[in-house]
Amino acid sequence: MAGGCRGGDDDKDGASQATPEARPDQFPRSEGRTLSELRRDLPEGGPVLAPTVSRFVTGKNRLGFGLFTTARAQIADASAAVYIAPLGGGESQGPFVAHYQSLEVKPQFLSQTSSSDPDAAKTLYVAEVPFNKPGNYEVLGMARLDDRLVAATSAMPELIVVPEKKDPVPGPGDAPPAIHTPTLTDVSGDIASIDTRAPHDEDLHRVNFADALGKKPIVLTFATPLLCQSRVCGPVVDIALQVQDKYRDQADFIHMEIYHDNEVAKGFRPQVGAFNLPSEPWVFTIDRHGKVAARLEGAFSAEELEQAVKKALRD
Repeated sequence: MAGGCRGGDDDKDGASQATPEARPDQFPRSEGRTLSELRRDLPEGGPVLAPTVSRFVTGKNRLGFGLFTTARAQIADASAAVYIAPLGGGESQGPFVAHYQSLEVKPQFLSQTSSSDPDAAKTLYVAEVPFNKPGNYEVLGMARLDDRLVAATSAMPELIVVPEKKDPVPGPGDAPPAIHTPTLTDVSGDIASIDTRAPHDEDLHRVNFADALGKKPIVLTFATPLLCQSRVCGPVVDIALQVQDKYRDQADFIHMEIYHDNEVAKGFRPQVGAFNLPSEPWVFTIDRHGKVAARLEGAFSAEELEQAVKKALRD
């Protein structure tokens, strides 16, 4: 990693605390300039901004992203912000400051899958970005590295924003599909057929989503720790287990794998299709009335998941 993560006994839930907190006054105001004009005064050779979110709707959105050096090392010690503008030119908006999040968990929740993967995500930046209307947008990141302001070029060429009512993925207030999530009982204890984490997360495969829906709050995580294309599934399932340890008496926590027979070539399991998921991982928190309280796409920290769980626990 390009920057170290601070840890210690006082860290919340075992996660490292934020390195320098970004402030709007650390970044230039957009003032009607295009992204090209904002980039013009910055040096070349800045980091790569890798969004962990692919689904955007009109209104305020959570934009999670990683920052990487050109050698693919994760950067964890920068103040960062993002700007957006219509694809192809137009006035930009920003800066929208990003808050650093650690994906670390307490040692007892760290899987072999995550710890043995040198490319597994360890850090995350999260910005709240408003999209006033649907369309295609570009994003430009800026980061302060070694007291220099540099541009962070997005690895995603465009962000596609759709009207909130046309988003096919269940969102807050929606009733999710009553999918069957296979349990240990269903597979006669053959957990390897429904779980790719090492060691297996047995606690997350004891409840069928359809049976609990509308009866008890649920935390449903779609992820495939071993086969994840984004390399964040292992860490987020570790995080789900850590948060479950705190809320196990108040909500059912469920892990749903992504691929048929845990083979990428066989395509998505039907449960993934039922939720219209375009990527992985995702987590949904469902309240006791059977409605989505919150959703998170891509990487998320233990703190973020805990906030999503609290929304599901409200009456």
